[in-house]
Amino acid sequence: MSDVRRLPGAALHHWQWQQRAACRSWGSGPFFHPYGERGEEREDRDAAAKRICARCPVRRACLDHALRTREPYGVWGGLTEEERRALLGPAAQHSGTGAV
Repeated sequence: MSDVRRLPGAALHHWQWQQRAACRSWGSGPFFHPYGERGEEREDRDAAAKRICARCPVRRACLDHALRTREPYGVWGGLTEEERRALLGPAAQHSGTGAV
């Protein structure tokens, strides 16, 4: 079951940044790895996602959301799940899912 305690709530102003996100027209494919994807394929997909994020006007809001809610999967705000866990420090790294 998902831990939703860190989600900002249903108020529209918490989510409006998503309306301006560069990823809206791409679907989730470039941002979330399929089961079993490893090595060069995963690196290439992550790099493609990061190129989309690099030109996104709401990149910082996206990254803030991912860090605050401990998004366990995908590229958010231009960082992979591993890169976000590294930013959050040892407590997030030891939890496996990033939940503290």
